Amino acid sequence: MRALVAGSAGQLGRELLAALGGELAWSGDQAEIDVTDGAAVAALLDSVRPDVVFNATAWNRVDAAEAEPAAAFAVNAAAPHFLARAALDVGARLVHFSTDYVFDGTAGRPYTEDDAPRPLGAYGASKLAGERLVAAAGGEHLIVRTSGLLGRGGSEQKGGSFVERIVQRARAGEPLRVVADQFFAPTCAADLAAASIALVRASARGLFHVANDGSCSWHELARAALSVAGVTAVVEPIALADLALPAPRPRSSVLACGRYRALGLPPLRHWRDALPDCLGSAVRAI
Repeated sequence: MRALVAGSAGQLGRELLAALGGELAWSGDQAEIDVTDGAAVAALLDSVRPDVVFNATAWNRVDAAEAEPAAAFAVNAAAPHFLARAALDVGARLVHFSTDYVFDGTAGRPYTEDDAPRPLGAYGASKLAGERLVAAAGGEHLIVRTSGLLGRGGSEQKGGSFVERIVQRARAGEPLRVVADQFFAPTCAADLAAASIALVRASARGLFHVANDGSCSWHELARAALSVAGVTAVVEPIALADLALPAPRPRSSVLACGRYRALGLPPLRHWRDALPDCLGSAVRAI
């Protein structure tokens, strides 16, 4: 496999680079390629001629997307379309990553790939638009929806991962108030990278849900992270409505990963087992 990774500085991009090793033909982030520039994207792929393109770029500031929807749609919708068209032109397969936030969280059960999306906010709408534009481009593609991504070093846009920020705040003696009524499946970026590469090797096409096993609330995740890091602190449970956030969130967006498992690929471990790897330096700082 000759792979190209766009968005290499993000938590998923870094894990893709580590997993691909010698199969990596090119990698870069915003400084190397403006994915919202269709001509630049086409020129890059024509120069590299990859077999597979991993699009790990994303505008993931959920609340900011409500005030800046054009920016969110440029990165989450237009850019994947440009990558999909350029991949088609060079005969490459595009692997594009999407989110559980394409759902409204009212199903009362884990969502399958056959469930109709209904995003609540601009972020989810932009990601859904990206999915549809990738499929409409007509080339070989793999769309991977995931949930609650956690990676070593975290998200640059958010200043670290949720669990790392919780541990840092607890060590600083700051009060901790975390939402206890929003449920999802935390997913380790390293596990997602490995699973995505496994899907490529299995010649998978179309839409797949990929997340670590199990589910929890943000409050439960925060308490588990502190336990792994050996930090004792009180975490006050609060309701999502108490935060009065600009963007609405799905109350329960757990993803069912049956389509992935049906391929006979190694199942992703439980999120609790993956958590120490997601904390990285936060654990080593003890």
